[in-house]
Amino acid sequence: MQHQENNTNEEAFRAIYEACEEGIIAVDELGTIKMANSAAHIIFGYGVNELPGNNIEDLVPQKLKKQHQVDRKNYNKNPQPRRMGAGRDLLGAKKNGDHFPVEISLNSAYLNGKRHVIAYIIDISERKKIENALKKSEEQLILYASHLEKRVKERTEELELANKALEKQIEVTKKAEKEANIALERERELNELKSRFVSIASHEFRTPLSTILSSASLIEKYQDEAVQEKRQKHVKKIKSSINNLTGILDDFLSLSKLEEGKMDVNIDTVDLTAICEQVIDELSSIKKENQQIIFYTEGTHEMIKADPKIIKNIIINLTSNAIKYSEKEIRLGVDYSAGKDIRVCIKDQGMGIPKEEQKHLFERFFRAKNATNIQGTGLGLNIVKKYIEMLGGTIEFKSEVNEGTEFYVTLPKIMY
Repeated sequence: MQHQENNTNEEAFRAIYEACEEGIIAVDELGTIKMANSAAHIIFGYGVNELPGNNIEDLVPQKLKKQHQVDRKNYNKNPQPRRMGAGRDLLGAKKNGDHFPVEISLNSAYLNGKRHVIAYIIDISERKKIENALKKSEEQLILYASHLEKRVKERTEELELANKALEKQIEVTKKAEKEANIALERERELNELKSRFVSIASHEFRTPLSTILSSASLIEKYQDEAVQEKRQKHVKKIKSSINNLTGILDDFLSLSKLEEGKMDVNIDTVDLTAICEQVIDELSSIKKENQQIIFYTEGTHEMIKADPKIIKNIIINLTSNAIKYSEKEIRLGVDYSAGKDIRVCIKDQGMGIPKEEQKHLFERFFRAKNATNIQGTGLGLNIVKKYIEMLGGTIEFKSEVNEGTEFYVTLPKIMY
């Protein structure tokens, strides 16, 4: 009767551990693997039923085997449920010799009347990749903030020297006083830029980083083909969050270059129609469900002389904004029939901009009240306006709340 009960318990245990997505390995007191579920075989790169009979040290990197033997014997003396490697990284060794990071929990159980150590193992390679990527993003953010702080300090020192020189020179002209006031205003702007940068970066980076981390953790659990759709959903979230982070960094770096006068205009022959079609293709991945971008042209197609990179950045920014703030169809058009100028129109059917706030639209860090729940830095349109002015053009718009917004960009066909 006891033998039959033991068989029943073992069968129940097998059914449970085979259904588990974690690797489960049962080891006797000598370190011999007695049982291992399918997930364990997959994690360590072994074929079906290859693990039983091997020593548990075969799954540990060569340089760690002796210490693992000592740890195993100590655990057998006092077997208690616990996590291995608290405070340090653990490595496993695949059959082909490759090493990979793992997370292990230990427990003990009696199988066929003998005590065995039960190890629960998770391959955390993907989690480590995400953690490393997050660490790199944080380091870049800290580096940029440090650079900005250094710039503010340097400008402050320059201003102090200028003020001392002005005190010593009685014959200072009004022109010098005006330049000093401009420098002081510039200093205030830099301090404001640093303050807003820290505030916005802290808020805008936290949400996508949290999304990346939580989605990555969930992906680890979805190893079965039956949950492939769930995995793809979280992968899409990760990609979207990384794109958001990249966009934020691009905005700050572009603003920094424009503020320092380091943005050059490189004149070349530009096919504006081809650029628009390329932008539509590149932004297809961020379109919302059932959202379409309709492209059209008016007049006879012409090549123009301008900076292709700057023009592409302008169209990307305005079109991605239309995608972000609208749920419906977006129209992107190029009018070649405006004489010496060329006109680009981007129209959406989104939330629109309140009339009382429209005068602030191109100001740095401006966000309309009805858009505060949508991610953004408030820098995009400020940068676009500066780009357009560099090309000798203008930008206008009209907008109604809940009806949408239409931007008109006018550029010279030939820029000298």
